[in-house]
Amino acid sequence: MSTSAKSVLQEALRLPPGDRAALVEGLIGSLDQPDRAVDSLWLKEAEDRMAAYRSGELGAVDAEKVFSELGQSI
Repeated sequence: MSTSAKSVLQEALRLPPGDRAALVEGLIGSLDQPDRAVDSLWLKEAEDRMAAYRSGELGAVDAEKVFSELGQSI
């Protein structure tokens, strides 16, 4: 971490909790830039899967069964 980043961090840690949370949200949001091409591919995949499910080509498994097989509960 650079010296300026350490300085910013030290200053941020003195902020009230709500301001720190808003700062974190802003920083994370700045890193999460959508990729329209990837989003488009996932949308097509989801639509294809839903079409296959509705036509009977693809089955589904109840979430309770999945979680119970994993040893967890919902």
